[in-house]
This record gives sequence, structure tokens and C-alpha cells, in this order.
Amino acid sequence: MDKWFNSRWFVRGISLVFAAVLYIFVQVEIDQYDNDESRIFPSGNEEVATIEEMPVSIRIDEENYVVSGVPQTVSVTLEGSASTLTATARQKNFDIYVDLEGLKAGTHTVELKHANVPRELNVYIEPKTIEVTIEERATEEFTVSTDFINTDELPQGYELGKSTVEPKTVSITSSKELIEQIAIVKVFVDVAGLKESIDSREVPVNVYDERGNELNVQMMPESVAVSAEIQNPSKSVPVTLSTAGELPEGYTMSSISANVDKVKIFGTSDVLKGIEKVSTKEINLNDINKSGTIDVGLALPDGAHLKENKNIEVEVELEQTKTLQDVPIEVENAEEGQEVSFIQPDASSIDVTVNGKQEAVSNITAKDITATVDAGGLDSGEHQLPVSFEGPENVELTSELQQVTIEIT
Repeated sequence: MDKWFNSRWFVRGISLVFAAVLYIFVQVEIDQYDNDESRIFPSGNEEVATIEEMPVSIRIDEENYVVSGVPQTVSVTLEGSASTLTATARQKNFDIYVDLEGLKAGTHTVELKHANVPRELNVYIEPKTIEVTIEERATEEFTVSTDFINTDELPQGYELGKSTVEPKTVSITSSKELIEQIAIVKVFVDVAGLKESIDSREVPVNVYDERGNELNVQMMPESVAVSAEIQNPSKSVPVTLSTAGELPEGYTMSSISANVDKVKIFGTSDVLKGIEKVSTKEINLNDINKSGTIDVGLALPDGAHLKENKNIEVEVELEQTKTLQDVPIEVENAEEGQEVSFIQPDASSIDVTVNGKQEAVSNITAKDITATVDAGGLDSGEHQLPVSFEGPENVELTSELQQVTIEIT
């Protein structure tokens, strides 16, 4: 054994074996370190900082290819001296990128790389590798359509008018395969509760396939300006009066009229198209027994309305007929000494019918009426004489008994 250790070649062999074992051990540790980035521990004066959601840039021939599968952000862990680490983590003035230049169309597994990180810092990126798909680039123009939503929630009587979108088309860039899947390019405009027109509202453009799945593509521009008229159509139509029932006994309608001939109603174009006139709500004649003004609402068709829910005034003019009983008959111009008695009728009174405007007739009583016969120049005996009536102006006085029979003695 001593001879072996005294041999120079034996010692060199042993050293070589130990060196090989040490190299293998260190390499295994490094591989484990690379495969499990969560196992990062500070050693000595070194510290560790993790930056979540670090943006990833792509290096590719953008004129000819597009790529999918590249995450927007990754998690980056930095390890090194506190001073350098703190500044770098705070400023984030380094790049994380994937280099696809020189690669052709197809699916590739590539490694995420970093640039502009200080040399004294160790960098660990999660994930370390990604699978990307490179496809040939295609660009095509598409017309933008507009979808107005919640039109049923526009205020009553309001509707959409003409609309425009500017620009009318957008340029979409993606892979040829994805371009061929595009079926719908549109914007959505919410009009719930609107009373004013839309003036150049910026709205993002959405792209869908024929099944309604949204597609992630590059657009130029990404939004368009939409303008739309919000209208509140109106129409002036005649007003008609609607009545029901009959006036109480003794009353007739002299006239009935509204204080307006027309009203301005509002509604959608479809609603207004079928309206040629509007009627009042039914006026119940059973309850009317005097002339005057009454407030009446309008029976508007469904979907139509007034700016203000006002009633209209209806002027009612009635005529009234009533009979006054036992109006005394006065005898005029009888000679001195003559006595006059009534034979037909057998009493010196008569029933008188009064007809005229309700306000004039309503307060008239028998005391307001004078009934007379003229006995001037008559001799004794029976005589038939016409009866004359006098009363208030603007009323008509009549009686079923137009003449009476008197006896002079």
C-alpha cells in the first residue's frame, strides 16, 4: 500500500477520480437548480427578489409571420447583491424576450431569454421554455357593422334614427388561417335611457367567427367613432269628444266643445303612423246637470304620450226645460163693476213651461212669471181669451193651455 502512495502515477489517478466525482456532483446540483426555480435561497450577502408579470417581447420577422403561444408576462426571479438587486427590481430596466428570428412557420419549443441584466445578478425565468406557433402573416380589410343594444330601454317615444361609423372599415392582420375564420366585425353601442343623439362615441371593434367565438387579432384602428340620432317623433292630430250615457231628464245639450282643436302627441314613427286623431276619455253625461267647464283626460293609443300629462278643458252648454205650476192668471182691463170668473180652467192659475239656457232657467220660479188675459171692452157673458206670458229675458214660456174661458158678470 505504501508503495502505491509513493507512486506518482497512482496519486494522479486518484486525483483524477475525485475530480470526476466532484464535477458530476456539481453538475447534478446545477441541473436540479435549473429544474426547480422555486428552490432559490440567498447565500452569504446575496438576496432574492421576484418580479411578477414581467412583459415579454417577441423578436420575429413581423412582415411575414405572426406568432401565438407567447405569454404576455412571466415571473422573473433575480439573485445577487442587495444594492444591485434592489435597483434592478425597482427600475425593471431589462428585457425578457423570445427570439424567433430565423424560424419558419410551424410549432417550436423555444427558451425565454433576458437582456440588459447586470452580470452580477442571476436570472431565473418561469416558465423557462414555451411552445409557440408561427404562421404566415395576412392582412385584409373588413367592413364594421354596428349593433345597438338595449333599444327596448330607450325612454317612451324615443327611437333610433340614422347612424354612421367612422372609419367604415378596419385592417385586420393575423395568420391566413385566422383571417379565413373571421365572420363578424362589429361594435356594440348601448343606448339604454338615451334622450340625446350620440356624437362620435369611441367604441372598440370586436371580431368573431361564425360560431360567435371572439378572435384575438391585430386591428388598425382598434376602435371606431359611432354617431347616431336619438329621435322623439311627434305629430299634431285633431281632438274628438267621447260621451257616454244621457243627460238627466229636463236637460238637452246645446253645445259641447274642447278648448283645443289639436294636440301634439309623441311616440315612435310606427306608433304615430296609425294615429289620425285622439279622443277624450268618456264624458259621463249622466252626471252633468249644469253648464260649465270640465277637465277631461285624453284616451291616447298605446305607445303615444304628451310632453306633459295635461287634461283638456271641455265647455258644456246645456238647455233646461222645467214646468212651473200654478202661475196666477191676472185679468187686465176689466170694466168697473164687472166680475170675472174662470170657467176653463176652473182655477185662476196655469202651468207654464220654461225653456232656455240652463243657467237662466235653473233659478226661475213661479213668482218670476206673469200670465195675463185682456178683458177690455167685453160685455157680460162667457168669453175665450188667449193667455199672454211675461218673464225673464232669454227664456221661452209656453203652456199646454193656450186660452182660457172666463165669465163676466
